[in-house]
Amino acid sequence: MTVAHIYTVAFQGIEAREVDVQVHVGDSGGGQFNIVGLADKAVAESRERVRAALTAIGLALPFKRITVNLAPADLPKEGSHYDLPIALGLLAAMGVLPASEMANYVALGELSLDAAVTPVAGVLPAAIAAVAQNRGLICPAACGAEAAWAGDLNILATPSLIALVNHMKGASVLSPPAARLADASRAIPDLKDVKGQESAKRALEIAAAGGHNLLMIGPPGAGKSMLAQRLPGLLPPLDAREALEISMVRSLAGELTDGAISRERPFRNPHHSASMAALVGGGLKVRPGEVSLAHLGVLFLDELPEFQRGVLDSLRQPIETGEAVVARANAHVRYPARFQLVAAMNPCRCGYLTDPVQGCGRAPKCGADYQARISGPLFDRIDLHVEVASVSAADLSLPPPAEGNREVAARVARARDIQRARFDGLGIRTNAEAEGELLDRVATPEPAGARLLHDAAERMRLSARGYHRVLKVARTIADLAGAETVAKTHLAEALSYRRLSLQS
Repeated sequence: MTVAHIYTVAFQGIEAREVDVQVHVGDSGGGQFNIVGLADKAVAESRERVRAALTAIGLALPFKRITVNLAPADLPKEGSHYDLPIALGLLAAMGVLPASEMANYVALGELSLDAAVTPVAGVLPAAIAAVAQNRGLICPAACGAEAAWAGDLNILATPSLIALVNHMKGASVLSPPAARLADASRAIPDLKDVKGQESAKRALEIAAAGGHNLLMIGPPGAGKSMLAQRLPGLLPPLDAREALEISMVRSLAGELTDGAISRERPFRNPHHSASMAALVGGGLKVRPGEVSLAHLGVLFLDELPEFQRGVLDSLRQPIETGEAVVARANAHVRYPARFQLVAAMNPCRCGYLTDPVQGCGRAPKCGADYQARISGPLFDRIDLHVEVASVSAADLSLPPPAEGNREVAARVARARDIQRARFDGLGIRTNAEAEGELLDRVATPEPAGARLLHDAAERMRLSARGYHRVLKVARTIADLAGAETVAKTHLAEALSYRRLSLQS
């Protein structure tokens, strides 16, 4: 009896669980080839891909009973990345490859019928899991660059099955892959393109500096989408740890191009027809949603009331906790989702609620009905509410503004540096993430500011969440000004961005 072992992974969220691929070649059985261990259809189909790939390199399966067990047997196995470990386990069991050597590797990759090893999702989390298990990694050549970011790891990035066999036998050598950074994927539009809208630009700067959620309300053509598209140009680049966090999610979603990771902050802009699974994650195989793909970046929801009410309300928990938890009868997975929500909307369906000339005849009821699509709890979780008025022809004829991305981004970077030093070692990156006693300690206002906030909270009937979000915004305004303490003027500006309701 011959049994060979090689290891691979099963993904549960961003966690890569170890899977022991056990291959048994019996003495009889008439060519039966069975895969057991709670495998889905894609894994079951590996039999035919593996059989064809071995034939392509001049090998035939023995006319014996072959059993492949994916242990632990009660862990669901999904995806085509099991092809390569199953093939390598068979080669080890047949004596083509050294069985003792193959047991030191984590392998994943899909096989084509001509024995090429094609890219699969999740190589970066698998590489990090291999480091934790003190094993090497065998992966497709196209994914070698992303695997190299996992650190000190023996990586065999192979273009084909025969190339890997030749490497293991010493007939040729696979070069170790090098980690790569992706080139800039998009041109960031400049804030100088936006004429007028000074109050909205100020709110955008505050949102960028503190990681705050932002809602812009105004008629069509006022520049709401233009402003949101310029937010990434104000944000500081990702540091190495943040880039790795985001790349793990993108790797699972299959969005890492050529294995290169990016230092740009994500900017996700889903259409308002997006489903709940598309936005927060889920589906048959529980894939990451837009909130996770926007982790440490921006999630922009244009035409906010046009999203389904249930889809919007599904954002409430990720906004508070910074993670998306998808629970199913057969799966319970977590994805990181510490995103910055930026939303834009018209005040009513026609968009001209307060315009006596262009407004429809159903005002103001049409505005109340339209804005009621946004629930109170979601509205309460948005820190900055900004009115974006129409831009006049006189404003459009003015020369470009003096300040653009470079000047505003420099102030944002200084404010972020202050926050990084303030929260060092606490697992918090921005003022928007501060809570409880920590928030009280870093954002306690001066006596005059405390009185203003107390009076405003009473008159505006702020919720406890609204009260604390005003404090966070005021702390960010103070950071932009380089102030040690939160003054009355900082709180006054923060309160000016707090609406009682959408209709107020």
